[in-house]
Amino acid sequence: MSQKFTVLFDLDGTLIDTAPDLMLAHNHVMKKFGHGERELSSIKKLAGGGSRAMLRKSMHEIAELSGKIKKTDEKMEEEMTKEFIDYYSKNINKESKLISGVLEFLNWCKNNSISMAVCTNKQEHLSIDLLKKIKIYHFFDYVAGGNTFNYNKPNPKHLTDTIEIIGGNLKKTIMIGDSETDSGAALAANIPFVLIEGGYTEKKINQIYHNHLVKNFIGLEKIIEKYIND
Repeated sequence: MSQKFTVLFDLDGTLIDTAPDLMLAHNHVMKKFGHGERELSSIKKLAGGGSRAMLRKSMHEIAELSGKIKKTDEKMEEEMTKEFIDYYSKNINKESKLISGVLEFLNWCKNNSISMAVCTNKQEHLSIDLLKKIKIYHFFDYVAGGNTFNYNKPNPKHLTDTIEIIGGNLKKTIMIGDSETDSGAALAANIPFVLIEGGYTEKKINQIYHNHLVKNFIGLEKIIEKYIND
């Protein structure tokens, strides 16, 4: 059945502030494999592309700072990523919390028969587990993780295939995210994009394409209403 309107959400840094728990898992792995630990501000800049990409970027930055740039070791990357996922899956909701206004906005969408889906580069099973533990999983018609398809954001098919799966309409969809990864996917899919400030990105706001800029989800329904009524 074709839905009246669809809202797609990124997960980390958009719906949920997961940086504290990502930092714990990241630092556990780094310490175990003999690398330096990072602060929360660094984790926010590294997150967004999935666990392996985060670890790779982190090691590269540490190497640059030390002046000892080494060739990427694929086998070590795989071992570190496996360790990260194992640790993180067991400690996924220690300090993570909803972004301000999320619960109220999700309830508003549900009450207005708006279909909702998550499009994240976080692994699917981790995403679903976190959404369940933080008690918002039931709001979503579908969760597309970084390993759900053979591609992920910024590939627009991550979004367009999700819309198709839930029976949505590309022309009646909006994307909400916090980074250039989300923005790039939405732009390529020709979907309006709402940028959440203070996201998990190294980019400045003026470097990320967006149609709307908000601090959090408080009052966000006013933007959605304009699209519904068009």
